[in-house]
Amino acid sequence: METSGGTAMIKSLWLCGVVMLGCPGWAETEEFRVGALYWSMNIPGQVAMRSGLEHERAAINREAASTGAARVVLESRVAGDGEAGIENQIQQMRELIAAGVDLLIVQPTDNAALAAPLRQANAAGIPVIAYDQYISGGQLAAYRTSDNYQAGYLDGEYIASRFANDQEIQLVMVEYPHVSSTVERVNGFLDALKQAGQMYRILQTYQAVEPVSGRKAGADILRDFPAKGSIDVVFTVNDGGGLAVVEALAAAGRDEIQVATIDGDPQSVENIRAGRLTVIDSAQYCGPLGAEAMRAGYAVLQNQNPPFHALVPVFPITRETVENYSGWSGPVADPFTKPWESLDPEWRGELKVLPAK
Repeated sequence: METSGGTAMIKSLWLCGVVMLGCPGWAETEEFRVGALYWSMNIPGQVAMRSGLEHERAAINREAASTGAARVVLESRVAGDGEAGIENQIQQMRELIAAGVDLLIVQPTDNAALAAPLRQANAAGIPVIAYDQYISGGQLAAYRTSDNYQAGYLDGEYIASRFANDQEIQLVMVEYPHVSSTVERVNGFLDALKQAGQMYRILQTYQAVEPVSGRKAGADILRDFPAKGSIDVVFTVNDGGGLAVVEALAAAGRDEIQVATIDGDPQSVENIRAGRLTVIDSAQYCGPLGAEAMRAGYAVLQNQNPPFHALVPVFPITRETVENYSGWSGPVADPFTKPWESLDPEWRGELKVLPAK
């Protein structure tokens, strides 16, 4: 039989794959196409989350290669910052749904904005894992985040331990009300102050979550409160914006201000070591968080039933505890007794699985 080389190859592959004649080296490997929607590559903690997710994907694929299980192929998108990033992510999510991916893993830019595309994914039968932030509306297959309430609470109890209860703390809040994680951090911080019996007064609230808005918040704080001693504490919901606030205050010589923040950015850790305004940073284990999202997603793809909602612990970095923190990539530290007054004296680095509602 005369045939071209290409046609001969096709026939050979057909015989091996369909007739199963046992041709060496030929096997069809199942793949799961997973759409990964990231928020920002300008916020270092989020970059570390992506790294953790993708390292876990690589570990899954290594295991799959040895067992013959399905491997994961990521189709990644980055939304970007600000309002433009929110709109970008809506469109990116819709594009991946239209492309027929098997699963979506999403770090939402906004809790409410992705409700419509989430419902679109539900209608298409595509499971969605959210991590870091929640999506309001529609049905998620699983949700993984840091223990954001714990992060705020640790900051609040530490700040309360540094002031007399009858001293009214003059407090400035730098928050971001658009996503669940930062709202939970604010709630935890204020609850800790209240439960410690600490008096406080919120002088003003600003919004910042990344460097541009952080620089603006820092300038606005200095404009509104120019007198030294007019502010006791600044609480920032993350280092993405908070570091720029610290830079502005430090440059203006406002070293009387104590800053409490969240995330564990290496620069913030250095500020704590140097005694440069920041006194506590409740640090995320960003890499383990991204890995948990990928693990939950792969379990869903294999028709397993992972816990719906689980929280990765956060670590309270202070001058007393900084040597126990291993960084964003982990590993999670061993339990220890907090060297400050607390209603719950022991810190425990456990994954917290929340009961299904």
